[in-house]
Amino acid sequence: MKNLTINAIYDGGTLGSVPIADANAVEQALATAAALHADKSAWLPLHDRVAILERLALLMRERKSEIALQAAREGGKPLADSLVETERAIDGVKICIEVIRHDHGSVIAMGTTAASAGRRAFTQRQPIGVVVAVSAFNHPLNLIVHQVATAVAAGCPVLVKPAKTTPLSALALVQMLHQAGLPKAWCQFVLPAENSLTERMVTDPRTAFLTFIGSEKVGWMLRSKLAPGTRCALEHGGVAPLFVAADGNLEAALAAVSKGGFYHAGQVCVSVQRVYADQRIARRFAEQLATRAKALKVGDPTSKETQVGPLIRAQEVERVHEWVYEAVDKGAQLLCGGEPLPQQCYAPTVLYDPDPTARVSTQEIFGPVVCVYPYTDIAQAIASANSLEFAFQAAVFTDSLEIAETVFANIDASAVMVNDHTAFRVDGMPFAGLKRSGLGIGGMPYTIADMQIEKMMVWNGTVKAEKPR
Repeated sequence: MKNLTINAIYDGGTLGSVPIADANAVEQALATAAALHADKSAWLPLHDRVAILERLALLMRERKSEIALQAAREGGKPLADSLVETERAIDGVKICIEVIRHDHGSVIAMGTTAASAGRRAFTQRQPIGVVVAVSAFNHPLNLIVHQVATAVAAGCPVLVKPAKTTPLSALALVQMLHQAGLPKAWCQFVLPAENSLTERMVTDPRTAFLTFIGSEKVGWMLRSKLAPGTRCALEHGGVAPLFVAADGNLEAALAAVSKGGFYHAGQVCVSVQRVYADQRIARRFAEQLATRAKALKVGDPTSKETQVGPLIRAQEVERVHEWVYEAVDKGAQLLCGGEPLPQQCYAPTVLYDPDPTARVSTQEIFGPVVCVYPYTDIAQAIASANSLEFAFQAAVFTDSLEIAETVFANIDASAVMVNDHTAFRVDGMPFAGLKRSGLGIGGMPYTIADMQIEKMMVWNGTVKAEKPR
């Protein structure tokens, strides 16, 4: 089996290597996982899963600094934010434990009709089957926890396919799971040599559930090719809108957008991208945001002082730059940034009033770019925000309950943050892309439920066994 060498995206230093799976390795992984699920007598009992996850959380706590630094080096997220991500990942494992400790089915009402008289019914949860987890680069540890720790909690054998740019964090988590007592066959690291092999793994009839985080084009394509009966959850990106009303706390909004728009160089699926600001404060807001953006420290993600690290590939820097200057050519005012920097970095950029047809207005930029649009009528601003085929999380800054309720009632979004940025998330809450932004609901309790079936027994108490004569 060949290995793939992984280099740090900022300085190019060699970080390690991971095994690459050929067609035979992919087939063996699927066959092994399918056989595990087929043997119901060998399923992992609930108390074992709880104990394994408890030990995993302890191992992650012991190695927190090490795995945060590794994530920062391979993915480019600044160390301060990678430490937060690692803490969230540990908490995510704990949430999985809490969920399955209270894992139960339900009692189904019987006796409500003559036909159901004398019957009792209940459900219990069982693992759905083989889970294939295809993950993204931008949260290389926490996303894997969301996809893999949940599968372990649900009792499913899982095949883990991380992004090729950031596989070391995933491999580390898999190894810690094994160290925590999970038999190796129950969680297999599988990084196929070619995309066609990943597609084969995902669409194989033995795959019961696909959890996919990444490009919407790839996600919807894979969903269209799933075998009959395979279920899935898709998490893609958005072009997140945030509204700033005239009565909103400007300082709080500026601080929130500075974080929510430029965090991880904008490489977050719910990163603030479109800010609709009341025209009475829009220009002032945009100029003060630009002042804050220019003050952000850009550079080496392993430095504790760095606030904005590199983009994941050099091609992404070129693409972001192209989109920014397309917007400028169409009339947007460049208030700051708009400049590629060394080591795959891009200067935090603020654009004022881009044309609604520019790509920065219509597509997820996945870069450190925030657009500010003045509005006179919030209803029209909401209509503009809703005009895209993407919808995820949204936000509004206001002291008015009426304005907050107007945005909540009318914006196309699965969640609305009031006086916070669009990228706010805790790992137990529902997290769902709408329209082309995704399918299903993320968050530990919801993912575990997706990876299980609720199996019902109905007992007919009116049937009595004959007494022996």
